[in-house]
Amino acid sequence: VTLSSKLSGTYQSACIAASEYEDKVYVVDSENVTVGEQILVDYAVSLINKNICVEDIVKQLNTMKKRIRLVALLDTLEYLKKGGRISSGAAFLGNVLSIKPVIAIADGEVSFLGKARGSKQGNNFLIQQVQAYGGIDYSLPVLLGYTGYSTVLMDKYIKDSKELWEGKILIPPVVQVGATIGTHIGPGGIAVAFFSEE
Repeated sequence: VTLSSKLSGTYQSACIAASEYEDKVYVVDSENVTVGEQILVDYAVSLINKNICVEDIVKQLNTMKKRIRLVALLDTLEYLKKGGRISSGAAFLGNVLSIKPVIAIADGEVSFLGKARGSKQGNNFLIQQVQAYGGIDYSLPVLLGYTGYSTVLMDKYIKDSKELWEGKILIPPVVQVGATIGTHIGPGGIAVAFFSEE
């Protein structure tokens, strides 16, 4: 299960390697990244544990990946500037105004959903986006991720978003986002990945 083929060459490389092992290696483009990719892997493991045949697992993964929603709140615009995604002027103004971009992975690509002023408004924006996607299917994996070393912003998000979890599931697992994605968004980012209701 690879990173989105629209964001990385990993999928294509894996397909080339797998072609030498016909019917032994199956490659699935997650059409996602980090925690969005991870919940597809977690779902695959649940299917393996049910002794479902590999061909059916691949079919289910390719269907279910369309229901994965990943939304994220970035703490700073600085790393988007360093990666050439926005201008220095926009990053400076955004940081002065405490603007926090909210992004999502849609159709395998990064899309900007909006901007929030401050972490409280940003957390509210994330909660609204979860609801806009039709809600969470709590019978399937849910995962939270953060960038950097501190969990302070993630802890605040969990507290602010308790209405999403209370009485439905335990607080979802929290993981540190790896360097491949973390370097592009910088420390202080938080992400939510879930399967939307059908």
